[in-house]
Amino acid sequence: MKNNVAIFGIIIQLAGLIKKAVLLIIFLFPLISIAQEENEIDSLELNSFWKKSGKFTFLGNQSSYSYWTAGGQTSVSGTIKLDYDFNFENNGWNWDTKLITAYGLNSIGGAKFIKKTDDRIEINSLLGKKFTNNLIGNWSYSSFVNFKTQWTKGFRYSNSGGEETKTELSRFFSPAYLQIGVGLYWRKTKDLWVNFAPLTGRLIMVNKDFTQNLAEEETYFGVKKGKNNRFEIGASLSSYFKVQLLENVELENRLSLYSDYLENPGNVDLDYTITTIMKINKYLTTNLIFQFIYDDNSIKRLQVREVMGIGLSLDI
Repeated sequence: MKNNVAIFGIIIQLAGLIKKAVLLIIFLFPLISIAQEENEIDSLELNSFWKKSGKFTFLGNQSSYSYWTAGGQTSVSGTIKLDYDFNFENNGWNWDTKLITAYGLNSIGGAKFIKKTDDRIEINSLLGKKFTNNLIGNWSYSSFVNFKTQWTKGFRYSNSGGEETKTELSRFFSPAYLQIGVGLYWRKTKDLWVNFAPLTGRLIMVNKDFTQNLAEEETYFGVKKGKNNRFEIGASLSSYFKVQLLENVELENRLSLYSDYLENPGNVDLDYTITTIMKINKYLTTNLIFQFIYDDNSIKRLQVREVMGIGLSLDI
């Protein structure tokens, strides 16, 4: 009975996140398509330069035990993920925009709280203009905008007097990261590119609720006491590589690096995600995700996340 309640609770929360994701897409889509609406006469020509594609994925796994002498703990989890790409290419111009959002929950038998396994909103838009010298090949001037935050509150869990407790650590827009930079862009295809921006501004935004009670020497994601943001100037490198390993197996790599010129430039922030997608058929996949994050503004150690599950995958 408890398992059924936990599953129902996860389904309700995931449904709420799907609703938010749909509303976000509805909000963003007119911004992307407004230029086409203003030029209806040339719409067919413009559409020939645009390539749009997306994928919706639901991953789930479950284990249940009853009088199992070898031991084990009942658990159920689910994750929804939406990737959508807008790619424009014409006359030496490349404009690649990617929306990534994911949310996952996990319920463990005997645990007081349902816990998150994934929570992400990311929008990355990169504009490149090829050099006039044809000998340069795939190189372009570039500018980019990147935005990252999360959907819901994040907690630290602990055990006090035999009872599980939780402390709020983060929430929607706390933290939120906004990066804007200019540099050089190497692009072979939409599945293989590298962007280096030696001039990158980064704004870290947080809620003052988390900073007003800090000690003078403490920071919250790098933001000082009583403040709600932190501005940095540095260099960034981002890359994307997707390869077909086997007929039904894809390997996707995303890498982001950032160094702050103004404070500890040797401490490079890292965000690296490896996703292996094994297609069972047109709709079913097995996904294995590894994510590695290092950001000494949040915690001075390597953060590692691993998720594996069988899921439903739909092309949009």
